[in-house]
Formats: sequence, C-alpha cells, structure tokens
Amino acid sequence: MNDPAPPLSIQWAAHLARDRRRSAHTVRAYRATAERLVAFLQGHWGEAASAAMLARVTAADLRAFLAARRAEGLGNASAARELSAVRGFLAFAAPQAAPPGLKGPRVRKGVPRPIAPEEVMALAGEVADDAAEPWIGARDWAVLLLLYGAGLRIGEAIALPARVLPLGPTLSVTGKRDKTRIVPLLPQVRDAIDAYAAQQPWVLAPHEPLFRGAKGGPLSPVMIRRAVRMARGRLGLGERTTPHALRHSFATHLLGRGADLRALQELLGHASLSSTQIYTAVDAAHLLDVYRNAHPHG
Repeated sequence: MNDPAPPLSIQWAAHLARDRRRSAHTVRAYRATAERLVAFLQGHWGEAASAAMLARVTAADLRAFLAARRAEGLGNASAARELSAVRGFLAFAAPQAAPPGLKGPRVRKGVPRPIAPEEVMALAGEVADDAAEPWIGARDWAVLLLLYGAGLRIGEAIALPARVLPLGPTLSVTGKRDKTRIVPLLPQVRDAIDAYAAQQPWVLAPHEPLFRGAKGGPLSPVMIRRAVRMARGRLGLGERTTPHALRHSFATHLLGRGADLRALQELLGHASLSSTQIYTAVDAAHLLDVYRNAHPHG
C-alpha cells in the first residue's frame, strides 16, 4: 500500500527549499501562510481543500481570506506579503488554473516619510525572500536592519569592514568627512549580521568589506535600492519608501519616544544640530497626520 502524499503545504515548502533555494525562515513563513489559507478555505467551503478545489479559488475567496487576516490585526504591508505568498502557493498547487485577479492592499498616497515598524519589517522580509540565494537574503535583511535599527546611511552600512566582527553592543561607524561615531546595536541587528556572516561563502579578511556582492566583490548600494524598489511595489508601499527613509524612520521614531536632540545628532553623525532639527518638523507632521485620520473631527 502506497503512503499518502504529504499535504500540499508541505510539498510547497519542500519545493521552496529544494528548487527555489529559499531560506529556512522564508520556507517556514510561506508554509504557515499556505496552512492558514487551506484551513480558512476548508471552513469557508465546508470541505477539504484539495488541489482540484484550490484550482477554483476566486478573487472573492481571497478577499474573504484577507479580510479574516486583517481582522486579526494584519497591516497593509503584511497583508500584501501574505497575498504574494498565497499566489505562489496556488500557482504551485494548481499550475493549470488562471490566478485570481486580486490586487493587494495599498498604502494611501502621500504617506509621511517615517515608515511604520510593521512596514519596515515587511519590506525587509520581502527583499530577503526575493533574493537569489539564502545568504544574499540574509545579507539584505542585515543591511536593511542596520539602516532602521542603527540609523546608518546606506553607504556607511555597505562600507563596514569585516574587522567589526565579532560584534559587541556597539559599532564604530565612519560617516561623512571621515567622522567616526559609536552607535548601539540592538540584539536583533547583531543577530542578523551574525546570521549573514555565517552563511556567506567568502573569506572575510578584516580589511575587506563585510557585505559582499553575489560574485564576492563589494556590495553596491544600487543593488539594495533596486531590491527595495521592487519590494515596495509588490507591497503597495509609496515611492518615499527608500533605504534612506529607513534612517529617517529610525530618527523620527526615537524622537517620538523622547530622545534628546543632541543625542540624536550624535547617533546620526550630523555635523550640525540644524540637520537634526528637521526631524522635529517631520515628527510633528506625522502626529498631525495621524490625528487627522483618527479623530472624527480632525
């Protein structure tokens, strides 16, 4: 007697790991999405979600699924990522079926420069998931977390030498005009860099760049900007969502939590306080925008 075939979600996870060479993190996340969809559809339809049934999924079915996920607190960017994973799963489970024509949720135009933390993580995850190799995904994830979690400029991040390893609680960064500053490293940022360093295939000589391109040379900022541009389009994020916007978000969110302007100036590596003071206006504009959208008489 033949053993029954594993569930489609497990088959898809195996395909992602074996054929698409996705990272273990991506495989787990996408399998979880597939399992959520199957469970929802079984309740929605009242019967098992076989491959034949998945071939008949409609845009209305997916809207109902996303509505259920949004009711659980899923934000726009995460909902767009969920829909992207669902499309991939349906294409695998029912390759002969036409994909449902459903656009992902979009962030309204004119979104303030600061990017919400949930959107930052969705963006970084989307960039990492789309990488050609797991180590490249780990690299891109680490770079983007450095921009948001430590407030680095993209040029400062990719110029870090390998001698910064092993990492400690702080990082020495050389910025504009060769000015050096010390920035704290959150545990999540350290873990991301360590994961990249463990996966990348090159010898990291102390004097050479920490972050490498696909062929082993220095990583170009163009590659990160391009990956972010493509990911923000898939997630429905605005054109202001750039690598530099992650640094702006770092500053604005710290200021909103009561950070001292002088301390923020040091963290950002600004030569003058006037450069840092723009964030007081940005933060005020962001709060006013939230008020106008949330208050019934705003």
